[in-house]
Amino acid sequence: MFSHVMVGTNDLDKAKAFYDALLGSLGVGPGFVDRHRVFYRSPTGVFSVSLPIDGEPATVANGSTLGFACSSSEQVDAWHAAGLAAGGVSIEDPPGVREGTGGRMYLAYLRDLDGNKLCGLYRMP
Repeated sequence: MFSHVMVGTNDLDKAKAFYDALLGSLGVGPGFVDRHRVFYRSPTGVFSVSLPIDGEPATVANGSTLGFACSSSEQVDAWHAAGLAAGGVSIEDPPGVREGTGGRMYLAYLRDLDGNKLCGLYRMP
């Protein structure tokens, strides 16, 4: 459905360090810098972080969450820990199981250095 997902940042170097650590916990290699953007490629998609092209400050999209697929609850915990160690902030409930109409999921939530809301998600069998 998506070709890529991009979020804004106000500090490309800090964002790259944060996402290198966060996505590295999912087995994604370090980001590739292209002018004002950093790209992360995996077999399932592309994630990018960018300085706004219009020169205005990057802002957080209210109501938005970016979810990163994890292969186990342990990987969600590693993702969350990597994000915290890289300067992210834990939000909502601690990592754990949530049940709803979508089934059982193991989730963890973070805010990145620019305030973007991120989720590590493992869909439990």
